[in-house]
Amino acid sequence: MADAGVVEELLRRVERADGGVDSLDVASGLGEEHQLIVGAVKSLQALGDVISAELRSSKHWALTEEGAEIAEQGSHEARVFRSVPSEGLAQAELMKLSFGKIGFSKAMSNKWIRLDKAHEGGPRIFRTVESIEDQVREKLLLVQTGSSSELEEKEKNELKKRKLLSEVGSWREKKFKPYNFEAMGVAPDCGHLHPLLKVRTQFRQIFLEMGFTEMPTNNFIESSFWNFDSLFQPQQHPARDQHDTFFLADPALAHEFPQDYLDRVKRVHSEGGYGSQGYKYDWRIEEAQKNILRTHTTAVSARMLYKLAQQKFTPVKYFSIDRVFRNETLDATHLAEFHQIEGVVADYGLTLGDLMGVLHQFFTKLGITKLRFKPAYNPYTEPSMEVFSYHEGLKKWVEVGNSGVFRPEMLLPMGLPEDVSVIAWGLSLERPTMIKYGINNIRELVGHKVNLQMVYDSPICRLDS
Repeated sequence: MADAGVVEELLRRVERADGGVDSLDVASGLGEEHQLIVGAVKSLQALGDVISAELRSSKHWALTEEGAEIAEQGSHEARVFRSVPSEGLAQAELMKLSFGKIGFSKAMSNKWIRLDKAHEGGPRIFRTVESIEDQVREKLLLVQTGSSSELEEKEKNELKKRKLLSEVGSWREKKFKPYNFEAMGVAPDCGHLHPLLKVRTQFRQIFLEMGFTEMPTNNFIESSFWNFDSLFQPQQHPARDQHDTFFLADPALAHEFPQDYLDRVKRVHSEGGYGSQGYKYDWRIEEAQKNILRTHTTAVSARMLYKLAQQKFTPVKYFSIDRVFRNETLDATHLAEFHQIEGVVADYGLTLGDLMGVLHQFFTKLGITKLRFKPAYNPYTEPSMEVFSYHEGLKKWVEVGNSGVFRPEMLLPMGLPEDVSVIAWGLSLERPTMIKYGINNIRELVGHKVNLQMVYDSPICRLDS
């Protein structure tokens, strides 16, 4: 911060001056360091439209050591002229002088002397003029006395070429503040990754490391058939109510379904089959046709398992991470739009123990080791488990997902072999992110109340012990 007195005095001088002031003149007039005046200028500029300033550079010319000698004794060519008497001087004698070689060449160019090579005593030098004017010395004296402005740039450059003048900057005599190599630079403006995207990338990497294949999830709009019916979820289930699901007005209905598969789904719902008595109700295609915003990515898993059943079975591991939509009441842990992490493993003879082992391995890789499993009910899994993780911020166990073994009533109508089991789980992306980043309210992570500074300050990666 510049000294207040210096700033005030600078403003007064600018106000009185017509055409501005030179910072060097101000520094000289106040008896202050020039850098202090520069600081005052920058302080005023930072306030806005108070003053305007422009950067100007100035040149300072000084005599070299040889130039100073010439200013005192005369140029080499002039000294050569003065050394030649009226009767002439042998060239060999002239070349013995310190200025002889350079001075002889310049004096010859000026036509002040001539060389008689045919002289009987050897080459001899004679004067060709009575007197000379030593302009080189006169120009150097002007520079020496501070009157270099009287010389043209061409003249200065000629003297510079002869190494009689040197161009110096005022910085050479100044004291400079030492560099602080420990200082942090200004952070460049750039985009910043949201914590949710970082954890999503981490989830995805873990799945890939565990040998999973990513499922396509680019259809937010899904028919009730794939979202509910194919999962053996009855049409009178509360989840299909408008208080829980967003229904579409346009297009309201879907029309293309695999007919054979649809008939088998209808049969297992209304009449039973595959060892099940079903739900014993009048299954209606009109309910199955209703388009909705998908309530879970398990609808994508159903499509993939049906596709798998249409070919020779081979064990698979699928995953997806994408948005789902539910007509939820918003609170600290619930949103109407959130991300679901879906994992599916299809193989021969899988059990609930395999599911718990996969979930433990998955969450351990994520850095979450405090897990609990609670028995639960799902229409399409049996047995079923809810997954809880301890939230250090909330100081309580928070549900992070649901899981189970898909029911035969769901798998066998698709055409999968009877001895094939499918374990699956759906996890929240937001809640593990809240646990890892110590966020207590989901609305501080996603939505219009998010503090963008939180995104800016979030580290690019987390190094968990």
